[in-house]
Amino acid sequence: MQLERYNGHIEEADFLNLLMVDIAGNIRSVSLPHGYISDKVLREGIGFDASNYGYAKVNNSDMVAIPDMSTAFFEIRDDYKMLHVLCDVVSTERETFDQYPRNVIRNAQKFLRDNKIADTAKVLVELEYYVFEEAEYASGIEGAFYRVKSSEGLGEGYNDKPRVGLHGAYHRMPPDDSYMDFRNETVHLMEVLGIPVKYHHHEVAVSQLEIELDFMDMAHAADMVSLAKWIIRQVASEWGLCVTFMPKPLYKMPGNGMHVHQFLEKDGKSIFPGDVLFSLSQEGLSYIAGMLSHSLTGSLLAFACPSTNSYRRLVHGYEAPVSATFAKGSRAAAVRIPGYVKKEETRVEYRTGDASCNLYFFLAAMVLAGADGIIRKMDPVALGYQSQDAKEELTFPLNLNAVLDGVEKDKEYLAPAFPEKLIELWTKAKRAEAEYIYNAPTPQEYELYF
Repeated sequence: MQLERYNGHIEEADFLNLLMVDIAGNIRSVSLPHGYISDKVLREGIGFDASNYGYAKVNNSDMVAIPDMSTAFFEIRDDYKMLHVLCDVVSTERETFDQYPRNVIRNAQKFLRDNKIADTAKVLVELEYYVFEEAEYASGIEGAFYRVKSSEGLGEGYNDKPRVGLHGAYHRMPPDDSYMDFRNETVHLMEVLGIPVKYHHHEVAVSQLEIELDFMDMAHAADMVSLAKWIIRQVASEWGLCVTFMPKPLYKMPGNGMHVHQFLEKDGKSIFPGDVLFSLSQEGLSYIAGMLSHSLTGSLLAFACPSTNSYRRLVHGYEAPVSATFAKGSRAAAVRIPGYVKKEETRVEYRTGDASCNLYFFLAAMVLAGADGIIRKMDPVALGYQSQDAKEELTFPLNLNAVLDGVEKDKEYLAPAFPEKLIELWTKAKRAEAEYIYNAPTPQEYELYF
């Protein structure tokens, strides 16, 4: 894979590839040949059918994608130079389409500014994922299965190879780490595009990897993380590898979270550092209380953990927190205050979410939940959230239908960024996923009950 920064010379492009984000958070594209690229297209965009993206009804689905040239970059594919660019989406009347993910996250930022809470949120996203040499799966009326292989010690044919153990791979060096070169290549390409990377390493499980990005403005982070995931998958395909960001792809193995470090910034400074507790200000503590309270109802989890597979990961006994708790330095808490940072850099880390999310929706919902805590002056200590123990009454709802019930009951705080129609479409789509999964027998049920 070869990427280049956009140099302002659109005439170099053999194709213009317009990138749009669907309701699930996936990037889709439409490619225009060189002869059709014009200033008018860059200015006015092109029409497309938004019903196939999950947003609109078929009888009212015409939308317009307008290139945001600040996101443009070149990809060289064989002998062709493609100019990729993320797009904004408006209606045919040129009105902002409020269901579009990039607009949702911008409206969450606007809410922070309009209410003088902060100018923006800065976030650092951790990408955890598994990589395999082979992956097979199928589901039908007559049977279902999945099967993966990894040279680090998973699957038939790899049993006799030297290996470190299923849970012993954290921070391993090559040759135990088989994927160092793969990660180097993906991180190099991210840096070419200006995506800031803090570090990368092997995770706890065999075949499990992590790339930790650096702090970015929340809207920019959603764009860049989406592109980072695409780069990882594209390089994997070229290397003959399979990558998954599934929260729990393997039984009794560590899951993939999407931990988000964050703080609110006002006048160029974080409002989180202080002297109230754990080097946090009252605003920082109230922000934590808002996140945990709306997680406890399930409404935030409906966007942070929006797949049935999310709740295979969120089980007691792992590092995936399942209750409304916060603590300093504890990875068992849903919100961790890192103990290794300086007081003036104090931030909070939300550890419950995962990469099955639409990141634009997840970040927007999380920041609105925290902002609601600040507006209502919520106290996480008074609410009983300061605990290392998972109290039963503070346990999150732990299945997809339950969190969707939660968002239907607890959605007022989402209103500044999430239109009612979007929440309706989201819950309908996710309930269909839940019905598909929860009504199907599993191999484990055959093992127990056949």
